[in-house]
Amino acid sequence: MGTIGKAVRTVICGTALMLMALAGISAAAEQGGMGGMQHGGKVGPWTGDARIMDMKAHMAASGMTAQGAMPNSHHLALTLTDAAKKPMTEGKGTVTVTGPDKKETKAEFMVMQGHFGADVNLPKPGKYTFKTDIESGGKKGSATFPYTVK
Repeated sequence: MGTIGKAVRTVICGTALMLMALAGISAAAEQGGMGGMQHGGKVGPWTGDARIMDMKAHMAASGMTAQGAMPNSHHLALTLTDAAKKPMTEGKGTVTVTGPDKKETKAEFMVMQGHFGADVNLPKPGKYTFKTDIESGGKKGSATFPYTVK
């Protein structure tokens, strides 16, 4: 069962990576389109940029349809840069998502092309809170930010 879960997570993360590579979709997410939201600020010693993307909206915009069940509805992409504007591309971390019902779920970040990525499920409309914890190069940082599903 664990192997199947890892395979599904790998497929979903790979799909998310492919979708982010498409220029039109990335531009729409930066502008808050198709369910995308962007947050910026300090994450410990780094400057961070968090983007939350609605996976079904991104797939629909690219002309693709979901094959089978998608256990996670959104992708969180966290980009970190140091003081010299160098991207942090190694490390580990987690994100804890608190939903409108106050239930918490936790996901691990995977290092992806130029960012830390995690697939999360935001099943109901309402306000969600994201708490990120990252460790990279012997340094640690965390940040908290809100996101509302309409």
